[in-house]
Formats: sequence, structure tokens, C-alpha cells
Amino acid sequence: MRYVALLRGINIGGATMVKMDELRKCFEALGFENVVTYINSGNVGFDCRKTSDARLCSKIEKAVEEKFGRFFSVMVREQKDIERIIMNNPFDGEYESHKEMHVLFLKDKLSNEKAGAIKEAAFKGERYHADGREIYCHLPRGVAESLLTKGVIDKKMKINFTGRNWRTVQKLAEL
Repeated sequence: MRYVALLRGINIGGATMVKMDELRKCFEALGFENVVTYINSGNVGFDCRKTSDARLCSKIEKAVEEKFGRFFSVMVREQKDIERIIMNNPFDGEYESHKEMHVLFLKDKLSNEKAGAIKEAAFKGERYHADGREIYCHLPRGVAESLLTKGVIDKKMKINFTGRNWRTVQKLAEL
């Protein structure tokens, strides 16, 4: 089974530096095969026998923490889920640049209450659409000026996620 692991907070601000070659070796040491990484932000494609996402996340988080001495939250999706995410983009054709489009990958399915709270908290012009364990984000002014950088979703709402821009999401389908 082909999977994609997304690590939160890798190589941001200099304090969380992890070389992708070392990360690839860490995954290989877990017995995963055909391990590849994409850019320096903790995107890893790999093959292993069918396993629950929760079990894979736990196994990877533990190994990465042991190897690098720092905890990184991990979200895992089957590769076919990435293709589904791309096909189901509710904002397809409604943005000028891929830089405006992002997907938040969550550990757990988002409750209707929290999905509504995100929409209510959105800044003018932003649009959010929750679908299972993903939140599609149309951010016309970019990430830097968005709800995402204000700590509302992760800190105030206590939602564990990692985000990827649309171009990266498209590349994840090819890993």
C-alpha cells in the first residue's frame, strides 16, 4: 500500500532542521519501502502493508523523535486519498493562483461545530471547507495574512493539523 506522511513543523525557522536524506533513512529503518521525500518540509511517500493511519502515525512519530530528539506531529494518508482530495477541491477554478489554495491535513475528522467556528472566524475574503480529515482553504491574500497564522485553529480550537499549498498537494499524488 502506498502512503504519504506529512510532518508538521519540519525545517521552519531554523530550530527544527531535519535533512530529508536522514528522514528518508529513518523511514527505511522502520521497514518501509520505496521511500521518497518531496522538498524540505516533511513530505514522505512510502510503501508498507496496509495499516491504520493512527498506528502508522504513532510508529513514525516515535521513530522520528528518537532519531532527531524532537517531536513532530505526523498525518498519514493513503496515496489514493491525495487523489480524492485533489478531485474534490470545492474551490476548483475559483482562484487565480495555486498560491491562494491550501489544504490542512488533520489527525481526526473535524466536528461540525469546529468547522462552523472556523468559517465564522475567517477573515474577510477567506473561505474554508471541511471535508472529513481535511480543510480546504482559499486564501486570496496568502497565508501570512490569514487565520492560519494567528493561532486560532491550532491553539484556540485545539485542532492538530499540518498545511500544504496546492502545488505541494498535487505533487503528493505523484510520490
